[in-house]
Amino acid sequence: MHFAVMAAEAIEWLAVRPEGIYLDATAGLGGHTGEIARRLTTGRVIANDRDGQSLEMARQNTAAWADRICYCQGVFSQLAAALPACGVGQVDGLLADLGVSRYQLTEPDRGFSFMAEGPLDMRMDQSTGITAEDLVNQYAEKAIADLIYQLGEERRARKIARAIVRARPIRSTLHLAGLVERAVPRTSHLHPATRTFMALRMFVNDEQGELDRLLEIGPELLLSGGRMVAISFTSLEDRKVKQRFRALSLEGRATVLTKRPLTPTDEETALNPASRSAKLRVLQMHG
Repeated sequence: MHFAVMAAEAIEWLAVRPEGIYLDATAGLGGHTGEIARRLTTGRVIANDRDGQSLEMARQNTAAWADRICYCQGVFSQLAAALPACGVGQVDGLLADLGVSRYQLTEPDRGFSFMAEGPLDMRMDQSTGITAEDLVNQYAEKAIADLIYQLGEERRARKIARAIVRARPIRSTLHLAGLVERAVPRTSHLHPATRTFMALRMFVNDEQGELDRLLEIGPELLLSGGRMVAISFTSLEDRKVKQRFRALSLEGRATVLTKRPLTPTDEETALNPASRSAKLRVLQMHG
């Protein structure tokens, strides 16, 4: 089952109006898009995602409101061009759920999961860029260690990188997960490969770079009084969102509406444990 993370809170803080124009920058499977669209009358929602397969499923899942939705595929850095393509200049609200979709994590052929056999791909847009297989088999040991440490916040990164280089060639998700587990045995409830897989995925998709571009471009796409709602899942992401929102506030260009980030309810985390690390922050632009 697909759960849109913190959907009620996101819709409330977006302050969705029936005639408003909204941008779901990370449509995923369409959960948030559908929640926005069903509240519209003359308004529209632009559903953007870099993953073409996810976007096609979003289109199917939101077919009941298709007349209110414009679907577009692209990364955050292309959003400024996506709006005019949908006949829109600026929007009343922008939502960005920075988590990886459950479809990507659970579809073995996408290569995101360390729980199932699949190719080491990890690209959100499979038409472009390097794969995780390219990375683990071709990059220098120090480069691999650095990215696992910095992006995955994995303290045992050097030991993992050494194991990766010694085991080359690495051809599948389970091959990689197994060698990481042997190199650094489990010390918590997390699978030992969790942070390594997250780091490789973030690097392959330039997630930090794209988030920087979203935080730069996003506020410029908002009308006066427009709101940006960001849902992050890692401390790296949340720190970037917090710092950018604070900077815009100090410049006098916006108000941060959430003094502390909102987190999911106990009911939501019971239904969808993957939501437990979510943090929601809201910014409102001035005139």
